[in-house]
Amino acid sequence: MRQESNPRVVTPRNVFSTASGIAAPKSRRLAYAFSMRYVLGLDGGGTKTDCVLMDESRHVVASSRGGPSNPMRVGFGGALAAVCEAARTAIVSAKISNDAVGSLCAGLAGTGYPESGRKMRMLLEEEFPGKLIRVCTDMDLTLQAIGDGAAIVLIAGTGSAAVGRDARGNTARVGGHGYLLGDQGSAYHVGQRAVLAALRHFERTGEDTPMGQRILSEIGAPTWADLQSRVYAAPDDVFPRLFGVVLHAAEAGDPAAQTLLDDCAAALAELVSDLTQRLQLQSEKFQLASTGGMLGASAYFDERLELHLRKAAPLAEFSALRLTPAEAAAHLALQLLPPA
Repeated sequence: MRQESNPRVVTPRNVFSTASGIAAPKSRRLAYAFSMRYVLGLDGGGTKTDCVLMDESRHVVASSRGGPSNPMRVGFGGALAAVCEAARTAIVSAKISNDAVGSLCAGLAGTGYPESGRKMRMLLEEEFPGKLIRVCTDMDLTLQAIGDGAAIVLIAGTGSAAVGRDARGNTARVGGHGYLLGDQGSAYHVGQRAVLAALRHFERTGEDTPMGQRILSEIGAPTWADLQSRVYAAPDDVFPRLFGVVLHAAEAGDPAAQTLLDDCAAALAELVSDLTQRLQLQSEKFQLASTGGMLGASAYFDERLELHLRKAAPLAEFSALRLTPAEAAAHLALQLLPPA
């Protein structure tokens, strides 16, 4: 996991150009030279990109949401488009000039490898000329969001991971390697297992389970053959969407869905257990928080996850993140600004 600690400024051809290519009027440019500076903070993953526009007093002026921005899943072009969409929406919502934005921090899943992080930063520097740019991973944001001291944050969304820090400031992570190498317990993994279970039942009996019917309906596939074509064409679009189907089935009493969610919760808790051992926190109290799109949508799943987490980390003190990940990114962006 690599953070870009020495941001560079790319000198643009037109220092007053905006991200959309439209120059701000001269009168506005002069006014902004003596007014509040703003920063953009973005938190992006395999499903969405959250953005906040923050001023120097750490007040959130505007927020927005764009599409998925994990370059390992949607490509660098897709990730850049999602970041730009979210950033521009926030700027327009706040009714400020792009010239008033001094820096941007994007915490994106899939940028933990040096080459991918460098490439993403280069693209952002081209799109936002003259801005101080920092690219880190979405996992880096979570430790910023939870505050100081020993802590572990579980990330449960399209993918899965856990990141932590001991009392001495040493950090480590587990998971976050993508669906080909892991992502156990993630929305992708749950959706994939749900399809496999429903398809096997259909092949064995010639009939669909209630969950199987909901899967086909959610994807808009008339038959399992149609679903197969869609899975191979865009697995990232199909599997994570089915997490909600499994939640609905579990809450309706479907035992197969309930077992699937319990296994999912256990797999996520195992990430925390592994990280607890890695950081040698087994005999210490530490903060434990969870974040991600899988949380808060189902009391059934949230309760199962908490049960497994308490077994995995009995000394942990459950807490909420003090900042949203996008707000944490904005705080990091503020650190890039030179003294006023």
